[in-house]
Order: sequence, then C-alpha cells, then structure tokens
Amino acid sequence: MKHTNILSILFLFIGIGTLFGQQAYEWKTATSDGYTYRYVTNDPTQSRFYTLKNGLTVILSPSTKEPRIQTYIAVKAGSKTDPASHTGLAHYLEHLLFKGTDKFGTLTWSKEQPLLNQIDKLYEQYNSTTDSAKRKAIYTEIDRVSGEAAKFAIANEYDKLMANMGSQGSNAFTSFEQTVYIENIPSSSIDKFLAVQAERFRNPIFRIFHTELEAVYEEKNRGLDNDGTKVFESMFENLFPNSYGKQTTIGTIEHLKNPSLIAIRDYYRTYYVPNNMAIIMSGDFNPDLVIKKIDTGFSFMKEKEVPAYHFEPEKEMVTPILKEVVGPTPESVMIGYRFPGSQSKDTQLLELIGSILTNGNAGLFDLNLVKKQRLLSAAAFPYVLKDYSTLLLQGRPMKGQSLDEVKQLMLDEIEKLKTGMFSDELLIGILNNAKKYTIESNESYRSRASSLMDAFTSDIDWRRMVAYNSTLATITKQDIMLFAKKYLNNNYVAVYKKKGEDKSIKKVEKPAITPVEVNRDAQSAFLKQVNEMPETPVAPMWIDYGKDINRDRINGLTLLSVENKTNDIFRLSYRLEMGSYHNKLLPIAAEYLQYIGTSTKSAEDISKAFYQIASSFDVNVSSEVSSISLDGLQENFGQAVQLLEDLLKNCQPDEQAWQRLKSRLKKAREDAKLDKSAILKGLVSYAQYGAKNPFNYVLTDEELEAVQASELTDILHDLINYEHQVIYYGPKSTASLSSELSALHVTASPLKAYPAPVKFEKTTQNESKVYFAHYDMVQAEIDWFRNSDVYDPDKTAVIQLFNNYFGGGMSGIVFQTIRESKALAYSTYAVYSSPSKKDDRYSILAYVGTQADKLKEAISGMNELLHDLPASEKVFNTSKEGLLRSLETSRITEDGIIYSFLNARRLGVDYDMRKKVYNEVKDMNFSDLQYFHRSEFKGKAYSYCIVGSRERVKNTDLAAYGTVQELDLKTLFGY
Repeated sequence: MKHTNILSILFLFIGIGTLFGQQAYEWKTATSDGYTYRYVTNDPTQSRFYTLKNGLTVILSPSTKEPRIQTYIAVKAGSKTDPASHTGLAHYLEHLLFKGTDKFGTLTWSKEQPLLNQIDKLYEQYNSTTDSAKRKAIYTEIDRVSGEAAKFAIANEYDKLMANMGSQGSNAFTSFEQTVYIENIPSSSIDKFLAVQAERFRNPIFRIFHTELEAVYEEKNRGLDNDGTKVFESMFENLFPNSYGKQTTIGTIEHLKNPSLIAIRDYYRTYYVPNNMAIIMSGDFNPDLVIKKIDTGFSFMKEKEVPAYHFEPEKEMVTPILKEVVGPTPESVMIGYRFPGSQSKDTQLLELIGSILTNGNAGLFDLNLVKKQRLLSAAAFPYVLKDYSTLLLQGRPMKGQSLDEVKQLMLDEIEKLKTGMFSDELLIGILNNAKKYTIESNESYRSRASSLMDAFTSDIDWRRMVAYNSTLATITKQDIMLFAKKYLNNNYVAVYKKKGEDKSIKKVEKPAITPVEVNRDAQSAFLKQVNEMPETPVAPMWIDYGKDINRDRINGLTLLSVENKTNDIFRLSYRLEMGSYHNKLLPIAAEYLQYIGTSTKSAEDISKAFYQIASSFDVNVSSEVSSISLDGLQENFGQAVQLLEDLLKNCQPDEQAWQRLKSRLKKAREDAKLDKSAILKGLVSYAQYGAKNPFNYVLTDEELEAVQASELTDILHDLINYEHQVIYYGPKSTASLSSELSALHVTASPLKAYPAPVKFEKTTQNESKVYFAHYDMVQAEIDWFRNSDVYDPDKTAVIQLFNNYFGGGMSGIVFQTIRESKALAYSTYAVYSSPSKKDDRYSILAYVGTQADKLKEAISGMNELLHDLPASEKVFNTSKEGLLRSLETSRITEDGIIYSFLNARRLGVDYDMRKKVYNEVKDMNFSDLQYFHRSEFKGKAYSYCIVGSRERVKNTDLAAYGTVQELDLKTLFGY
C-alpha cells in the first residue's frame, strides 16, 4: 500500500501547505515581574504555567473577549483513589466543600464545633453497629444533634458569596481521577474570588452533613433509574476490573449508608495539598498581577507527599465479554475496547480513529450506518483517562432488528477501519475540521480552561496538545491501520441494554430527617468582609440594534450581518418565520434532507463534500421558526453555499431512503414512550394547553404511512421561496457579501407568504388538578405548572430578580429549602418563565425529583414556597447584587447580536432589554418581590404533573392535591 501521510495529501489535493505550518512547539522559560513561568512556543492560548514554592500549579490563559474569567480548581483525586472501604468518598467531599469553614458558614463556631465533634463520634458508632434497632436509635440521635448544630450554621453561605460577586455556573464534579471546582467570575471580582477560594480550602468544615448525605442518596437513586448509567458502569466493571471498574464515583449503597466523617477528613488532608492541585484561569486579566495575588492568598498551603497510586495492570482480553443490563428504556448495544492511557502518544491515534468512525458527517458510522439508515443511531467516541483509555461504540436497533445484528454492523465498520477502507479525502476533512475546531475552541474561555484542566489532571504534556494538528498531519494511513489491527480485535466488552424490569434494583432507603435551620438572614463576618472588598467597576455594554447590525437587501431579502474581526469562521442562516405549526411535514422534510442527494450527487457524496471543506449545514424546525444554517471557514464560503443551494433546490426523492426513515421515525416514536423525560414533557404540555397541544401535534401513524417522498422534496424545493431573512457572521464586509450572495442565493420573485399556523389555546388553572403517568422507576418526578398573564415588558426586571431570589440556583430559596433544609431532592427548581412573543402568556414551572416514598413531603415542601414566600433581606441583596454584576459583565457578541435583535422584535421591543432591567433592578427592594409573589403565586391553583410507578405512587394519595387524571401514552403522544 502506498505510504502517504496526510500532509502530503493536503499539498497534492488542495494546495494549502500553510494549513498547518511547520512551527516549533517547545517549552520555554520566561520571567515577568519576579515570577518565572513556562510556556509553549506558538501556543494560540498564550498559556503560562507557574509552579509556586509550595508546589501549587497555576495556569493562566489571558484573553480580552469579555470581562469575565473561567476558573477551575482541580485536584488529582477521584473515585480511583477512594478507600476500598469507603467508596464514593471523593464525591462526598466535593459536596462538603460548599459548606464553609470555621470563618464562614457559621454563626458561632465555638458553639457549633463541639456539636460537630459529637456528630463525628456518632457516625463512627453508627458505622460499627450492625443491630438495626441500635442503628436506628443512633441515627435518631444524629438527627437530633444535627438539628442543634444547624442552629449555628449558615446554609449556602458559599453560594451567597459567589452569587454576590456575580459568579455564574458555580458547580463541581468528581470523576475517576479528578475533582474539579468551577466558577465563572467577573474580571472585577478576582480579589473576592481568590479570598473565598483560599479560605474555602484552608479549613473546610463538614457541617449540615446528614441532609447533604440525603442529597447524595437521591443522586444514587437517580442513577439506579438511569439505564445509561447502568450500561456505563457495567462496561467499566468488565473492561477495567482491576482499575476504573473496581468502584464507582458515587459509591455503593452499603458505603453510602455508612459514611465516616473522619475518613473524609483524612482523605482531604491526604490529597488536597498544593502539589496535587492546580488553579486554572482563562479570561480577561493581567497574569502578572494575578499570579502575585494567588501566591499571596494560597501561601498557607504546605507541600506534602501524596501517596503513589498503585496501578494494577489489566489482564489481556482474548475473547469478547458479553454482559446484559435491563430496564424500561429503549434497547441498545455498547462495545468497548481497551487502549493505553493519556500519557501514551497513541491517544492521538485513538482520537483520530474516533473521527474516522464518527464525525457527524462523513465517518464510517455516519455514512454506512446512519446515513444509510441501517441503525436507528450509531456513534463511536474515545474516552481518554490517565491509566487506560477506551473506544466506545454505541448503537440502537431499527424496529425488528436484534442487538446481535447491531453489534455485528458496528464490528463490520471496525474491520473496514483495519483494512483501510476509508478515503484519503476523509483524512483531509479531519484535518480541515481540526483547524476549524481549534479556532472555535480557542475563542471560548471555558474550552481553553477545560483543555488545560484535563492536561493537568491527566499529566498530559501541553506541548503535545498545542502541536496536535501538526502532529495529526504526519500520521499515515498505514499508521492508522496498524494501530487499529493492534488494538481492535476480539478483545472487547459488549453490554446489551434490553427492555425489561430490573428486579435487582435496591434503592437507598429514606432515613428519618428533621428539617434543619438554614438561617437565611444570618451573615458571617467573613462574608461581610468579602462583600466590602473594593472592586474595579465594569461598565455594562448594551447593544444598539441600529448601529451594531449591518443591514442590506439582496434579491428582495433583508440581510443582517455582523463582521467577524477575530478569525476566519463564518456562520450563515436563512431564517423563516414558519415552522411545524404551519406544516406538520416540515420537520420530517428537514430530517429527510440528510438522507437524499441530487441528480448529480448522492447523499454520501454531499456529506463528504461538506466535511472535506470543514463546513456543515443544518435545517432546524421549531414550532414557528425554521432556520437553514451553514458554517465553516470563510475561504470555503462560496463552495459551501453552492453545495447547500444545490441540495435545497435539486434534492431528489429517494423511495428507499424514505421507507427506511419512516421505519426509523416509527421506532423513535415508540422509544420516546419509554423516556420518562418525554412523558413528563407531555404531561406539562397537556396541563398547559389541554388535550390538543403542541407536544402531540404530530402525524398519526396512518398519516405518516401515507406521506410520499415527493411531498417532502417539494417542501424542500420551495423552502427558500418563502419570505425569509439572511443572517451572516463572518469576516466578509457587507458590500462584498451582498454581491456574492446575490449570485448564489437566488429565490422566487415575488416571495411566497407563509401559510396560516395552527392555534393552540392555553388553559386557565381555576382549580388544582393532578396529571399522572405510570413509569417503572424508583423515584417520582413532579412538575408544578400554571399559565399566567400576557407578556408585559415592564415586568421583565422584577421577573429576573424574582427568579434569582426564588429559584436561582444553589443560593435560591427553593434549593435552600427543598434540598438543604429538608433533604427532599437532589434536583429542584422553580421559575417564572417568559414567553418568546408579545401576545403569549407567562407560565410558572417548578420541579422536584425525589424518592417515591418522599413524594408527600416534597409536594408539601414546594407548595409552602409557592403560596408563602420566605423573606430574607440578605438573600435578596445577594440576588440583586449578583444580577447586577452579571448584567455588567455579560457580553452579547458575534451573531448573538442579531438573534438578540430578532428575539426582542418578536416581543415587540426595539431595544436591548437588559439596559431597562439593569436600571430598574438598581431601585428595587424586597417589597417588589413580595408583591409579585402575592400577585402571581400565592393562593393560585396549579397543575401537578407526576411521573412515577403505580406501585409506589397511589391515586388515593394524589387525590389530596386535586382531581386525578391518569393519562395513557397515546393521549400524551398523539400516536
């Protein structure tokens, strides 16, 4: 076979030798303002790597796109370092690091401390006791003492600190070998952020533990109801029995029921040391100033030797391992192969074969399994970890197809990979798309920080990641084949997900918990100190729709454009104010387009052509708006538009493709009835509109069967002959763009008017009702719903502030009460939702996902909040300041400017609504929220939408909340 590398193919076929220039990627050392750092030459992220005297790694990647900073504080510790006797411990600890220290989160530490020490001892007694009656008695005492201790605690004070400074996305996650704490902060809040984080890790106190433990129980129960989680855990248990599969991140039920605060504290002292941690920041800041602040703030941390992880190699697999998982969701197959870990250079080959198999357009799975509709879905994705990596293949069957057939079809594509049955053009496309991805990801603070975080926790040389595209260009087809032949043989695990009742599920039983005090109005001296720290003000920036959007006319159409002055990426969209309400067939036609070709090009040819030039298109149909979107590199703009225009105007009906799509649609519709989230969505739509609603406004099985392929292509041919707008974001000037598009985008004259849409009348909740749907599950999920008043722009400010106060994340009233105080749910929220057009109505939506045996308490808990608003001036001030800081530092950029304008216009507004909100919120006080709650929530009737098991949720219990109507799936789904 000819030994040709990808770079030489690029020179030969498309003559763009400069695509990945021969740049040197080397580690260099520099000193600035007294601090020495390392960097990689030609790194587009300009990242600096510091190691402080105590071993703390600091990685800073400055940019000036918007005045915010994405931060990660990463620890090289996760489930693989959990003690075997306390699995789930790293995850517990992640939760507890939101609880404060001896300086914040506490009213009177001297009074709280002895009670917490007593709780420590009680848990140790509890864990060493096996007699059930004695355990119950000890837990009763734990509950009592915890209630006393909570009187001296301030729940969610960490969240209040972050919300007050305008932080967004406050969160954390634990995985196999990393625990990461996440914040996105205003650039003006660096000093506050560092003060809080340094204190957070100085002396964390594990308070309000038993209610947080109950939240972890709920998280575990959600996992027990999640078939995807069960498949993944089975895969890793069998693929990596000596390493990643030995213990799960969330832990066993037995260990969850027997936690040890002493063991958690020992784990913290072992792994949360500076030489095992990194602070990663990407955004708008001066790195010379920030490194000084970090050094000063975290100098208290002392370097300490971290125990070496004893890596036990996995035994070689010589025959396939087949496993089975059962549950109520649709059937599928997952196949997993084992590969070397992240420090091996082979991981780049692994990622490359992942792209050869699945890239969304022209991979072997994309073309041969998805495009040809041989499977309902199929995908391949690499998962790179430090000790080992894996290539996972996942497929879902068509109706009547066996899981063995699904597995074999995916394995057949693996054989094609091993024998080189993929084109050189595909490799060109992968390179072009890698270039595009690099440009896009470097523009995102979050993407930058995430890549740097992964490099740190997996010990990947950043030089290797910066040089990724250049290295990719040197890989030969022969390299790929040899690599595939080495690792992809009969050495796989296959997990069959079958439909059925999982009788092995054992839920975590509900412990008896007395709601604890949250002390909403209390504030620690530390919080006051942080809030009073000076900030450099950031002036808000509003959009001027008249000046910030370029306008022109092409072929009778309005062109709206914003110039991309940063890079070579373009995005083009044809936007129609027409959707599925206007034509039920429109979303089906849009889906059909990806499976058909033209008179001169097959569907496969078209996918390959788009992918090769790093362009992609999409036809998205919502209820009242459709968009035909195209993106790519500006150098290929003309070619990409020509491909799209030719496809839309000249696509040909393909009867075989339509019959296969019909079969797939029918199977997908059947599978939707097995999805509890879809069922809950159907219940809410029924409550919002009644029996005739948007959710079930679909073709019946008989109507679907009668549709002809030519009907769909006729719709597609005519699509751009309707009135529409052209939206462009890219480096071309408006004049140049108008000239080029006038020739490329030729439409009918005159343009056609839209057909009349179907109208759905929203219900009025005059009395409370319960809509119930059966689903075999451990938990129950409840949505409260109510239609409210017609849209009024003058309410926007109070609504945004109310949502921040009431349901606004972890610092909001709902989360504090339902999860923190009463331990009734892992996930809960409430929102007063605004419509998308001016003549529509607001709605109220609240949610709790809870154990079925806590349903009564959960409903009661949310009802109390809906009818009586807890008052807290301190939480109000935090919510207000957080909203103002977010408005000051948020920037709407790129084509977001155009979509902001279009969204405002649908609401009958011709200005940037954020300016009005900002000015009005500054003058609001808590009485405004009280009045709003009394007017919109208090004493109102609600529809309760509940999904759960009939065995666990009884109609007689539900009748206490209103007339109960159990809805069957045909009524909900319309087929």
